[in-house]
Amino acid sequence: MFGSLWFVSLATTPYLISQAIDRGLGARRPGALVGWVVAVLVVGVASAVLGIMRHRSMSKLRMAAALRTADLVMSHATRLGAALPRRVTAGEVVTIGISDVWTIGRAMNVGGVGVAATLAYIVVATLLSRTAPSLAVVVLAGVPVLALFVGPLLQRSQRASSGYRERQGELNARLVDVLGGLRILNGLGGKQTHLRRYVGESAKLRAQGYRVGGPSSWIGALGDGLPVVFLAVVVWLAARLAAQGELTAGQLVAVYGYTAMLVIPVNVLIFCSFDVTRGIVAARRVVNFLKIPVDDPSGRPAPDGPAPLRDPESGVVAEPGRFTALAGARPADAAEVIDRLGRYGPTRATWGDVRLDEIAQPEVRERILVTEPGADLFAGTLREVVAGRDEPRDAKVRAAIETAVAHDVAADLGRPVEWAGRNLSGGQRQRVRLARAVHADPEMLLAAEPTSAVDAHTEAAIAERLSAARRGRGTVVATTSPVLLDRADVVHYLVEGRVAASGTHRELLTAEPGYRALVTRVFGEDE
Repeated sequence: MFGSLWFVSLATTPYLISQAIDRGLGARRPGALVGWVVAVLVVGVASAVLGIMRHRSMSKLRMAAALRTADLVMSHATRLGAALPRRVTAGEVVTIGISDVWTIGRAMNVGGVGVAATLAYIVVATLLSRTAPSLAVVVLAGVPVLALFVGPLLQRSQRASSGYRERQGELNARLVDVLGGLRILNGLGGKQTHLRRYVGESAKLRAQGYRVGGPSSWIGALGDGLPVVFLAVVVWLAARLAAQGELTAGQLVAVYGYTAMLVIPVNVLIFCSFDVTRGIVAARRVVNFLKIPVDDPSGRPAPDGPAPLRDPESGVVAEPGRFTALAGARPADAAEVIDRLGRYGPTRATWGDVRLDEIAQPEVRERILVTEPGADLFAGTLREVVAGRDEPRDAKVRAAIETAVAHDVAADLGRPVEWAGRNLSGGQRQRVRLARAVHADPEMLLAAEPTSAVDAHTEAAIAERLSAARRGRGTVVATTSPVLLDRADVVHYLVEGRVAASGTHRELLTAEPGYRALVTRVFGEDE
């Protein structure tokens, strides 16, 4: 409404000025001149107020659309929970939050200012048709000509923007991963390698950005330049009509005013098309994210007591009360088994005689706990971080810390831990995560590489204490560490994601050459 009234006030002003010239100045009637001048003043003040309100309402709409979109994304990310990093990269979420939501907000302005610009175009064409029908025909024919120039550029821009947006999300994912492991990379001397790789990927993104910028710059140039050419053509035609006596001086001024004013809505329509093109690309990414399915928390009751977990895809069986280890040349294979046994993502695993994905999710999360190397640590005191959702009791917290051999962190249970454990080393963070999992004391603990960031001496101590602390409770550990494997009641040797052999560590060393080669290689690297 504000945009439409503002444009109409702009379109009305040239008409009022033409009347002041023809009926006041030309007719030498001071009273009429003053009346028309007052009308111009009133419309000018109204135009200023409407322009302010238009800008306020557009800004509110843009901000509201962006923030509501961000709220939808954040709410959906929260509902996805721990499944989020398994289904979309952190870089994609970051790009949506800092780029896409604002692009969508800007595109939403098209609904208001685009309609207003269209209405203004119709009003000007109507006024011109009353003044000079031939000029109205030129004006009405001008927009299709502009569309002929700009349309193909918009299509090219949308295709290029889609590819650019894809690569931008991938690069941001790499940046998030590097920042998360910067301290570890620095300690291993790998910082420069990742820097060179990131610079190379960034250069490719920049080159693709230039390809996006090509059609975008032409759209900007045409959006600013073509309406001016259009204005020059109409004014030249109007001047010829005035010289031939077909237009009065006031009408000539009005035609110039109409056409000059018409530059604004034409320019707005061109840039609205550009904003919509970019908004569609951004909206598709957001919609694809919002379409990621959320696990249904409802379902059947869990088994009454401890029951085995079975993964038919790999053949892994995790018995309650036993320490089970998964060893494979590809760590990702064991991690996928743990995800399926923990009901993260699609799974055909069973708990007892019931499929895991049919059991109510809260019961699964209550009794089966998955801990992984990248699990987040919340900010708080060490006591609160280890206790998690439970009421912190110092004796139980210290026992969990003792099991995880995290005594170097735990001199003071009131020690502050920053968000994501940024004030801890990589090994300390890993042991605090393990302490938190041990403190939770789940019926079945599934741990992926729980000792990958510690030295051999600490690893041996963790293996001994963890097996003792979890005695009588089910534990599954994905590892290739000989000291952990030696503590396991049963080891499943995975080849291409399937169980190739099962037995104790020492039995597999004797019977399975592939397993022996895997463990020997890892042991040699540790030494």
